[in-house]
Amino acid sequence: MWRAFFLAIGTMLVILGVECLLIDSATLAAERPMPMQQAPAWFNPEPLFDPNRVIRPPEWIPWSLLASGAVVLLYAMTLPKRWGGS
Repeated sequence: MWRAFFLAIGTMLVILGVECLLIDSATLAAERPMPMQQAPAWFNPEPLFDPNRVIRPPEWIPWSLLASGAVVLLYAMTLPKRWGGS
């Protein structure tokens, strides 16, 4: 069970690291529900923040994710030998 858990964590870290290597930025767009009826302007003010959030990962993030994912995967491969499992 622990081996599968660490394999899943390591695999996700490696996948996330590769994704961060391939993209420059990611935009998370928020959906706005359609209003049922128009409310007065004093009741429905404009939001104070931008609903579309842009994420730009720094250059060190993909390499850190890849390295830590590789270490976790290598650790997961040695678990059965260390704990005497199957």
